[in-house]
Amino acid sequence: MAQAFALRVPEVDFVGREQTSDMPGFDWVTKSSTDIFAGRRVAVFALPGAFTPTCSSTHLPGYEAVYEQIRDCGIDEVYCLSVNDSFVMTSWFKSLGVEQVKPLADGSGKFTRQMGMLVDKDNLGFGMRSWRYSMVVSDGIVERIWIEPGQSDNFEADPFTVSDHDTMLSWLQGLTP
Repeated sequence: MAQAFALRVPEVDFVGREQTSDMPGFDWVTKSSTDIFAGRRVAVFALPGAFTPTCSSTHLPGYEAVYEQIRDCGIDEVYCLSVNDSFVMTSWFKSLGVEQVKPLADGSGKFTRQMGMLVDKDNLGFGMRSWRYSMVVSDGIVERIWIEPGQSDNFEADPFTVSDHDTMLSWLQGLTP
């Protein structure tokens, strides 16, 4: 279901890594929500986990395929958020050849929890993960959010009907209300 309301994204720190030529080959970098969202219009899609079937075959590759089209609609950046650490997210993006969409590793789930999207997927052996959703954020305020139906702990299915790239792109292009 799509919802529109004035929700400010949580203020958290995202800890990630950036490649360097010095040993050990990376530097730890911390970016705050303010660094990512302030003064920008950003597309974010969140998914249960790196290297999982739907996330790897459709969700992330779909956004990568339409990255430029989304940017052409006045979006400054496109982020993929998951409750995975930076090493996992970086390896996953590399394995899929993703070069345009940016990873947003929420390893401890702080952002996801404060968004109200942290769910227990213990029935699948995952533990705590993000529910699948996507949103457009303007200067830290959620402009539009699409949340997959059935959001609850240990939900039996993995719906993927409204957080996809087509839904967001159609809305950004004014094709759907």
